[in-house]
Amino acid sequence: MGSGVQHALEQLKTTGVRITPQRHAILTYLMEAMNHPTADDIYRALEPQFPSMSVATVYNNLKMFMEAGMVRELTYGDNSSRFDANVSDHYHVICQDCGKIEDFSYSSLHEVEERAELATGFKIHGLRMELYGVCKCCSEKQH
Repeated sequence: MGSGVQHALEQLKTTGVRITPQRHAILTYLMEAMNHPTADDIYRALEPQFPSMSVATVYNNLKMFMEAGMVRELTYGDNSSRFDANVSDHYHVICQDCGKIEDFSYSSLHEVEERAELATGFKIHGLRMELYGVCKCCSEKQH
């Protein structure tokens, strides 16, 4: 996974962003955490390494990564945003019981976008698809 982080950091440097150790750590954590952490999760995970870091620092850096197009903010029902460093075409499957989010890659929904453009005349810039259900853990608990 390391190479992805390096590539992302190189990309940031070209936009004139200074790579502080904190930024490096936040980005690495995000790219390696497959659970779409909240800013609080990231803060709690990195606090031992960076005692002077605050939740605000984490938020500000996440905002900066989002502006650079490297991180996506996922806002679902609950008010705590989750963050996703995977900006490739993928969709989210969300557990209605525990709120776990998993990535689901599918060849793509370009056909849907094309149909939408034809039908409406809109220029489609992207889509967000969410699938809702109950994850394996939760459904096993129910039985």
